[in-house]
Amino acid sequence: MLQLYNYLIYLLTIFALLAVFAVVYCKVTPFDEIKLIREGKISAALSLGGALLGFTLTLAASAIYHADYLWFLAWAAGAMAVQLLTYVILSRVLPNMNQALEENNVAMGSLMGTVSLVVGVANAACLS
Repeated sequence: MLQLYNYLIYLLTIFALLAVFAVVYCKVTPFDEIKLIREGKISAALSLGGALLGFTLTLAASAIYHADYLWFLAWAAGAMAVQLLTYVILSRVLPNMNQALEENNVAMGSLMGTVSLVVGVANAACLS
């Protein structure tokens, strides 16, 4: 029964952290990803999807390698900071990135999502 309890705690925490990350990420960006996605802008879906996947990979690695719940939460906070920093750096390196997303530049959305995913993989690997 204890294993089921731990499973549910980690699973529900991961879902809650994903929701928090999505809200924070959407507030950090100067445009409304959800609105763009509802309008059918694939670029925004690719960008946000990559960030969510990258963040989730680090959460998964933390849950696997750190049995202590507080360390799991600490690594989750670190993963969130890394993903947000990735967006900030990308927006500086690619000055027209935000406009390209709003104009549904799928190549730019793919690049942003892929970079977020790569950073998440690297971040998760560092936890092992």
